[in-house]
Amino acid sequence: MSTLRDLAEEHTHLRPADIDHLHRIAGDWQLLSDLSFADLLLWVPVDADGTFLCVAQVRPTTAPTAYQDDQVGRIVGGPEVAHLGVAYSQGRIWREGDPVWYGDVPARHEAIPVRLRTAEGEAGEVIAVVGRDTNLSTARTPSQLELNYLTTADDLAQMIADGTFPPPRHPGETTSAPRVGDGLVRLDAGGKVTYASPNAQSAYRRLGYASHLVGEDLAALHRRLAGDPLDGTEAANGILAALRGEAPPRREIDARGATMLTRALPLMPAGVPIGALVLVRDITEVRRRDRALITKDATIREIHHRVKNNLQTVAALLRLQARRVAMPEARVALEESVRRVASIALVHETLSMSSDEAVEFDGIVDRVASAATEVAATEVSVGMRRRGSFGVLPAEIATSLVMVLNELLLNAVEHGFPPADEADEPAPAVAGPDFVPAVVPEADPSVRPEVVVSAHRFRKMLHVSVTDNGRGLPPEFDAERGSRLGLQIVRALVTGELRGTIELRAGANGGTEAMLVVPLARGAHEGRSQA
Repeated sequence: MSTLRDLAEEHTHLRPADIDHLHRIAGDWQLLSDLSFADLLLWVPVDADGTFLCVAQVRPTTAPTAYQDDQVGRIVGGPEVAHLGVAYSQGRIWREGDPVWYGDVPARHEAIPVRLRTAEGEAGEVIAVVGRDTNLSTARTPSQLELNYLTTADDLAQMIADGTFPPPRHPGETTSAPRVGDGLVRLDAGGKVTYASPNAQSAYRRLGYASHLVGEDLAALHRRLAGDPLDGTEAANGILAALRGEAPPRREIDARGATMLTRALPLMPAGVPIGALVLVRDITEVRRRDRALITKDATIREIHHRVKNNLQTVAALLRLQARRVAMPEARVALEESVRRVASIALVHETLSMSSDEAVEFDGIVDRVASAATEVAATEVSVGMRRRGSFGVLPAEIATSLVMVLNELLLNAVEHGFPPADEADEPAPAVAGPDFVPAVVPEADPSVRPEVVVSAHRFRKMLHVSVTDNGRGLPPEFDAERGSRLGLQIVRALVTGELRGTIELRAGANGGTEAMLVVPLARGAHEGRSQA
């Protein structure tokens, strides 16, 4: 289905600023729908002949909908939208007319003109119309709560017509909470409570206020209730700002182990401040879970930090042991182990600085690649380049994959571009490299030595290649029967831990190419690995 912006840009001549204002209305009008017990439909004019297009719709959570089918994208003209034409052309709220029928559902039509205020703060031209359609099949004598809801809804509807609703949204705020059903308090121009819904009364009772709210100075009450004087002052200042016609950010009040979120909205129909609307929500359990998660995340990060330190200690001990070993083959084996342990430590170091069990893998690959060129036993200056992005990977994939890439990169550097004294000689029988044959082809001296790591995602699979332009593989090379430790580690990790596949082959333009395919959808990490 097309979005509000798509429909408006395709069928109307509205300016970008007009469309942005319609987006703000659609982002905040669930409040008006719930207070009105009615569906809201956003109509924009298509032609001068009175044709309108529905670009957005919201249904109430407090009453049955008037429409079983979605109306977005519907273009209507003629008598059916005459009330919209009156509101659009005359710039006033239309409430006349008899009920209409949508199938078996009787409904009452209303039409609210939508204005966007000018840069000077004056009411601009009407740019759209909000249709307020109420399902009358369950009509009954309204309660005190419903009467207060409807009165407040009429005030907000007039503010839409004036161009003063919705208020500007503060950075980082969402429109999901609090809502009408969470708790509603209405204030008069002096800041005294004229009505409080039962849910609002319960929220304040949990903060420690057991009396009735009606008649209370809400700003002063917030100062008294808040456990932290600064929080109480900020919450009180938010109420006072709304009474002045401003739109303060949401505030939280903590008292007696409970937490309440408040949102204050000015009520200014026809530009006259008549009070404020305060929505409240008890978020005690939400904040309690947040604190528990923060503690858990801090503990997990500390564990990763300690694992990283322990791995670095192990690497240091192995490095120290390598210096004391006289046998060259044993020294080489220990130095390789040092590099493998260090690559795992990189993952835990990254996880220790993250609030999630997932890592941005590109930075890890770049560091491993840089280390490979520094420690590899070769006299040739080999360039390293990464193409594409690995993105965010869960820790269980990242730990194994970094070891695989470490082995492949070291092999590509050391055995694709060996030292000059080894270039024309067969590899030793004992300490020979994993991918080097007894007789190797000559590398092209005119080509700059380079290793390229490429990555891309396709259909929940991560495709990785490590390609060099070195001397390549011999015809008799068999990756499945390779007996060297590095190749065995790569095969075991790819087919076991990563549940993927690997293929070692000659590059299209010479050199060697290692191709890996790793599934990303792995149980609980599936959604996160696709982020």
